Amino acid sequence: MKQFTIPFTYRSSWIAAIKQTRKQADKMKKDFTPSVLDFGPLQINLARHFGFCYGVENAIEIAFRTVDENPGKRIFLLSEMIHNPQVNADLTARGVRFLQDTSGNTIIPFDSLHAEDIVLIPAFGTTLAIEEKLTGLGIAVEKYNTTCPFVEKVWNRSEQIARQGYTVVVHGKPTHEETRATFSHAAAATPTLVISDMKEAEILGTFITAERSTDEFDNYFEGRYSSGFNPSVHLKRIGVVNQTTMLASDTQGIADYLKQVMIQHYTLNDQTVSNHFADTRDTLCYATNDNQSAVYGLLEVPADLAIVVGGYNSSNTSHLVELCEEKLPTYFINSCEQLLSRSSVQHFNLHTHAEMITEGYLPTKEKVTIAITSGASCPDALVESVIKKLMEFFGVDTVAEPLPALSS
Repeated sequence: MKQFTIPFTYRSSWIAAIKQTRKQADKMKKDFTPSVLDFGPLQINLARHFGFCYGVENAIEIAFRTVDENPGKRIFLLSEMIHNPQVNADLTARGVRFLQDTSGNTIIPFDSLHAEDIVLIPAFGTTLAIEEKLTGLGIAVEKYNTTCPFVEKVWNRSEQIARQGYTVVVHGKPTHEETRATFSHAAAATPTLVISDMKEAEILGTFITAERSTDEFDNYFEGRYSSGFNPSVHLKRIGVVNQTTMLASDTQGIADYLKQVMIQHYTLNDQTVSNHFADTRDTLCYATNDNQSAVYGLLEVPADLAIVVGGYNSSNTSHLVELCEEKLPTYFINSCEQLLSRSSVQHFNLHTHAEMITEGYLPTKEKVTIAITSGASCPDALVESVIKKLMEFFGVDTVAEPLPALSS
């Protein structure tokens, strides 16, 4: 896979050595058990896969190269480059300014832009309407477009099934930048609808089977379907694609459920199911899948608690938190500074959407085992800093070389 040039401050020699050791021992990526770092009183179970993915490193490389190659020019980000506060802060520190917030609200008006300005499109991509607006201002959109190739793969698959007469059902968070972009690209070619979870898939199923009247459609999906969408017409042939950072198992579960609804409603078999349902299994992002599979493997090994590192508004990171919460007390942090002490941690609560402080998060026992992972937009250096902070709490030498022995 391509090697990217990103700021060295995001790299970690520790983490790189661990990842390389695992890669050499498991080239086919079939082993999802964690790497075990045994520090005596502290044991870290580190997920097999975590941290920057291809799309994130690609976006960071383009962004920082653009800044370096264009001194004196005004450089803007359409919105957050990725959902990581450190990366976005580093870019703004170098003079890059945001045009919008993550919800698409205006920070700097587009009509204040000039043709010679540079606008970076984030890894999530953007809508066709925004692309057209920027192009109309004479801004070279494609030259500084950091859209993840795996997001573009979803757009391409949507276009393919659109040409075959399928309606696109997008599984994603309706307000997320990537989902808004995917909806825009799909809706340009075919009727399109966004659903957020299995509950909404089940409701959608009742419109497919006409158990619910089309008059009720707005009650459930208002503002989330393309212009002219007619449930009685446009739900006869569908295909499911996803926001790439959603839980892969959730997307597949939704697709399987809606496929079964079609089979039962139209009395289909393996040969005729494609008359009403498109196979879109290939739109699941490899990195999202790997990171989630690694968390399942991580949770199979006993631990006292889990720490997940990443941006609070990162969709892929929040899903890793949800998985960990099913098995362990879990603390979602965005930097080592939030490990306030051995007794206190400041962390983000996904359910209240607010930070909180928890006392006594580390057990008082002879040996404490902590499961650790991070999101796809989290620099490895942050994970290393979290591990070293924990080592300090347990009186472990953080400068000792070589690395602790690895086992899996």
